[in-house]
Amino acid sequence: MVRNWLARLGSEGLSASYLFALHSRLSQVMRDAVLDRKVSANPCSRRTSPGAGKQRAYVATEAQLWALYELAAAKYQPALLLGAFVGLRVGEACGLRPADVDLAARTITPAVQYPALPLKTAMSGETVPIPDSLVSVLKPLCVGRAHLLVDEEGEQVGPWQIEREMRRIRGKVASLPEGFRFHDLRHFYASLLIASGADVKVVQHRLRHGSAKTTLDTYGHLWPDSDESTRTAVERVMNGKIISLADSVRTKGASE
Repeated sequence: MVRNWLARLGSEGLSASYLFALHSRLSQVMRDAVLDRKVSANPCSRRTSPGAGKQRAYVATEAQLWALYELAAAKYQPALLLGAFVGLRVGEACGLRPADVDLAARTITPAVQYPALPLKTAMSGETVPIPDSLVSVLKPLCVGRAHLLVDEEGEQVGPWQIEREMRRIRGKVASLPEGFRFHDLRHFYASLLIASGADVKVVQHRLRHGSAKTTLDTYGHLWPDSDESTRTAVERVMNGKIISLADSVRTKGASE
């Protein structure tokens, strides 16, 4: 039944990554059903999984990012900065509290996600360094508030409000994909780190991924092409030695 369901959805043109997400969610529900003794076994397994696909993350340009920022309502602009320069997920940004921001140390340590739920994983609570420019933006938001992101009435902003704002403004930015989401700002953050020369472990910890494999699977294509760098590394060691070896072989052959 699971295979037939996925085959039908696939024939309707749904992407492999979306089918994989649906299968994963169904598997989660079925695991709970097994624990609650509603069913005897989980019908979802590697044999029924459609595979995650190879969709590459879209990385906005700096011009596109700042265009989004200028178009966003003032109450949502800090959220965009938290996504693009801290890599927070939308639920983490909405759940961020003044106590989670250490202005003196210039760090952010997410503790909960909206409204006050546990974080996605233990790794999600890793501390992230932030620059002085962002500290100056966040400093006034840490005074007299329960949460950094609030609406006109001082109420905590919800993820749906931010995503609604993203849908409102994304179509006004040239060449930005139609389905661009707040989560895609994390891809911009990752690209900044990779372009700066950060290795995979650093990027993993800044994005608070559970494993380096997740980081590589998502952003491996953003690292510089390794062909030329490995070729250069090998050439550095071999340069001159092979020529000398070839000369010695020719000399030996002539003498024989």
